Amino acid sequence: MPNFTRSILIASALAPALLLGACGTENRGLEPVHQPVVARTDYVFDVGTTGNRLAPGESQRLAGWMAGLRLGYGDHVSVDDPAGASNGVRDDVQTQLSRYGLLVADTAPPTNAPIAPGMVRIVVSRMKATVPGCPDYSRVSGIEFDSNTSSNHGCGINSNLASMVANPADLVLGQPGADATDTAIAAKAVDVYRKAAPGKGSK
Repeated sequence: MPNFTRSILIASALAPALLLGACGTENRGLEPVHQPVVARTDYVFDVGTTGNRLAPGESQRLAGWMAGLRLGYGDHVSVDDPAGASNGVRDDVQTQLSRYGLLVADTAPPTNAPIAPGMVRIVVSRMKATVPGCPDYSRVSGIEFDSNTSSNHGCGINSNLASMVANPADLVLGQPGADATDTAIAAKAVDVYRKAAPGKGSK
């Protein structure tokens, strides 16, 4: 009888631990459930035009706005003009972008607010990659009857990948292959990292 009572007590003590071990993120395959997620944020700035150029003073306003955003490698900058962006407006915008080593993109993403007559909209699209839910220690290490890997499986390598990729859009769209490597492009992200102020990054 004492042995039977002791067995019941041991089983009662282990039951909460077993139930706790069964909780948490399930990951029964080799492919981690924690994957990088790429989010895009669009920043817009409307500037006035005169003829086929930016209106007087607008270039200075645009330069201050770009400086505030801390433009850098990976940013997608475009000109949205319902009337069709003229070469003069694009040239004025390109003059500002040349300070950051960027080019005006060919197409602009759609935006919600309408553009007033006589205005053009500058759109800066910035992508960021993160791994939601990491780190994840929700599943207690121990006996695993369902063959789950650790709940934190994949967090380390995928979080590093998300933070290190030069252009987060490449995680979604990739890059076309080439027979030769352009060393200027290959070293561009490294050059931005080296020139960044300590503790501030490139943005």
